[in-house]
Amino acid sequence: MQGTYSAKPAEVVRSWYIVDATNKPLGRIASDIARVLRGKHKTIYTPHVDTGDFVVVVNADKIALTGEKLTNKFYYNFSGHPGGLRQRSAGDMLKHKPTYLLEKAVRGMLPKNSLGKQMARKLKLYAGDVHPHAAQQPKSLPTKF
Repeated sequence: MQGTYSAKPAEVVRSWYIVDATNKPLGRIASDIARVLRGKHKTIYTPHVDTGDFVVVVNADKIALTGEKLTNKFYYNFSGHPGGLRQRSAGDMLKHKPTYLLEKAVRGMLPKNSLGKQMARKLKLYAGDVHPHAAQQPKSLPTKF
C-alpha cells in the first residue's frame, strides 16, 4: 500500500530562477514568484516544509501598475503615536524604494508565520539589471502571462 509522501527539509533540492520585471503587472508577477518561493510548482510540495526555490528579480523599478494605481494606491505606515500615520503613493514609493512594491506584494501571498519568513528570504530583489547571483546560473522563470 502506498502512503502519502512527505518531503523532508534535508532532501529538498533548490534551484535558482531569474525574472525580469520590466513592464510586467505587479500582482501577476508577484503571484508567480510566490508560487515558486512556496514550492507549489514541484511534485514534492509539502505545506509544512519549505520546498521552494530561490528567485532573483531584476529591473524591479520598471514594474507596471495598471489603471491609476501610481497616484491612487497608497502604502501606509503608522508609528503608534497620535498623528503618526504616514502615507505614500505607489508612484512615490517606486521612486524612493523601487523594490518595496514587489516585496510587499509577494510577502502578502506567503504564509504569515516563521515558514513564510524563511520563504521570503529566498527572494532577491534588485532595482537595476545587475545582480551578484550569476554564479548560481539562474534559469528563466516560466510565467503564465
